[in-house]
Amino acid sequence: MTYLAHTAHAQLAALWLSCVGWTLTAVALGLIQWRVWLVSDREVISSGVAWVGVWRACFNSFTEVTPGFRVMHCRHIGLTEAFTPPEIVAGQVLMMLSLLTGLCGNAGGVYTLRNVYFGVEKSSPIRLSFFATGALCLAAAVMSLIPLLWNLTSVVTNQTIRFPSDFKMPQAPDSQHVGCGIGVGMVGTFLMPDVVRSRHRPDGTTHSKYFQNKMKALWSFAHNRL
Repeated sequence: MTYLAHTAHAQLAALWLSCVGWTLTAVALGLIQWRVWLVSDREVISSGVAWVGVWRACFNSFTEVTPGFRVMHCRHIGLTEAFTPPEIVAGQVLMMLSLLTGLCGNAGGVYTLRNVYFGVEKSSPIRLSFFATGALCLAAAVMSLIPLLWNLTSVVTNQTIRFPSDFKMPQAPDSQHVGCGIGVGMVGTFLMPDVVRSRHRPDGTTHSKYFQNKMKALWSFAHNRL
C-alpha cells in the first residue's frame, strides 16, 4: 500500500482554510450589520444608526425596547413578507444552502484526508474524493457570493426597504454604507474554495507546482532534442 501522507500537506492547509471560511460564512449570516443606515431623526432611533441584516433589523433606542434587550429594538424579517426585498430573500435561502453544502464538502475533505494519512488507499478513490470536496466547497462559495454581491450592490446604489410601521424604521435612510456582515461573508466566501486551488497529486505537489514541473520537463526535453 502506498504511503501518501507526505503528499497531502497542502490539502490539509487548504481544508483548514476552507473550514475557517465556512465558519466566517456562518458568522456573517447571523450578523445584523449587512446594511448600516444613518438617520437624522433620533426620536426613536436614539443613536441615529440602524442595522439591517438578513434576518433582523435593529437599532438602539431608549423609547422602543424589545423584550429581552436593554436598549435595542429588533424585528424579524420574514422570508415571505411582502416588504422583504429579493436580495434579502436570496440571502436567507442561499446562505443556508451554502452552509449545508460547505459542511458536506468539509466533512468529505476530513474523510478523504483521514484515508490519506492513515493509508486507507484502496477503500476509496482518493483523487475522486478530493474532486468532490472541491466541487462542494466551490458550489458553497458561489451560493454565498450571490446574495453578498447583490446586497452590496443594493447598498452602493442606495436602495431602500419599505419596512412596516411596527419596525419603527424610516422609509429611507439619510445615507447608508456596507456593514461588517458583508465583509465577513466575503472573506469566508473566498476562503472556502481553497480546496479547489490545491488539488491532490500523487507526487505531493499542488496543481500549480505540478503544471510548472510538467512545463520544465517539456522544455528540458525540447532543449535536449535541439
